[in-house]
Amino acid sequence: MGSSLRISLVHYKSPELGSSWGHFFQNDQDIRIIEGNILEVEADALVSPGNSFGFMDGGLDLLISQKYGWQVESELKRHIALSELGELLVGQALSVESGSKIVICAPTMRVPTSEGIPESVNAYLAMKAILIEGLKNKKIDSIAIPGLCTGTGRMSPYNSALQMKVAYDEIVNGIKPEFPMFMDAVKHHNHLKRTRRSNLS
Repeated sequence: MGSSLRISLVHYKSPELGSSWGHFFQNDQDIRIIEGNILEVEADALVSPGNSFGFMDGGLDLLISQKYGWQVESELKRHIALSELGELLVGQALSVESGSKIVICAPTMRVPTSEGIPESVNAYLAMKAILIEGLKNKKIDSIAIPGLCTGTGRMSPYNSALQMKVAYDEIVNGIKPEFPMFMDAVKHHNHLKRTRRSNLS
């Protein structure tokens, strides 16, 4: 479908993540790859890849709370408490405004843990939610996104980049997967968890 949504993929001293993003997103003109502090990247929105219960006191979430205020966590928890589920699931996203910055809260795990995350498709689900949230918010033209699931979740940079790219193709480039048979869905699921090749070229 196409979009003018500009995405900054930001890593901090992770050459493998940067090269994996470069491999998968090399033909996407609205993607830029940055090595540096994501809090210093110019963008309308910043992604908080947290947990389903809105705790923002660790990792990148803690840095976001310290820079943009603890009201981000308070507002996020308020929305979660009022929701029917009582939690924000992996594959859902919610925007919270703090001054001139919009924080897109998109859980990559239910609770902070690495258990089961490296073998999951959580980076794919979170990336889909982030992009859908960004596209529907008229205040957002650009988003800064970290390596999803690569911190606490310990997903390999290659798998995270692959999952983020598949999600981007689906939501932004309009390349929708089709599952006429059960095995087609299984193949798609397994593709998202494909192990890294020895050569990214």
